[in-house]
Amino acid sequence: MNLESKSYEELWELFPILFTDNKENFKEIYFEEEKLLRSMLEGFILRISHIGSTSIPNIKTKPIVDILIEIDFEKKEKVKEILKKKYILMNETSSKISFNKGYTLSGYAKKVIHIHIKNYGDCDELYFRDYLKDNERKAKEYEKLKLALFNKYKPNRDLYTEGKTEFVEKIVKLAKKEYKNRYEQSRGFNRKD
Repeated sequence: MNLESKSYEELWELFPILFTDNKENFKEIYFEEEKLLRSMLEGFILRISHIGSTSIPNIKTKPIVDILIEIDFEKKEKVKEILKKKYILMNETSSKISFNKGYTLSGYAKKVIHIHIKNYGDCDELYFRDYLKDNERKAKEYEKLKLALFNKYKPNRDLYTEGKTEFVEKIVKLAKKEYKNRYEQSRGFNRKD
């Protein structure tokens, strides 16, 4: 038996939404994984960033480190081929590829990683992260929303995620207005963590 053979309900039970206080080790896990990814994807990464709630201090978070890797999307097939050696391909659309690591038949591993592969400059997640880092009140509002959605929809991850969409879109719009073209200006190994 493997994870692919399980229903969504079985997966939600095996991998429940859990919250923890944001811990310093999330940053350490990010840097460790970043180093591995840079070595695996040398020449493909245009920008790599720690995103998601584990990158925002002082809010409760799921113990999952999210990483955004921006690439030239014309090279996505080669990037997918390389990443499949160490990560599980979870989802692919015309604009995003998602890989995971840390999910086992007995539940979460010690480190859980989500990798989001997108075209260079498709980085709303960076604007969202920065705005919440700079606005603690909004970060706490986001935390409150996540906890309310968890209580309302557990264990359904899809409804939980869908419930955050309006808030996220609002914050990204505010952030882009405030930060202008912060992330569209240069290529390279930028890090704003």
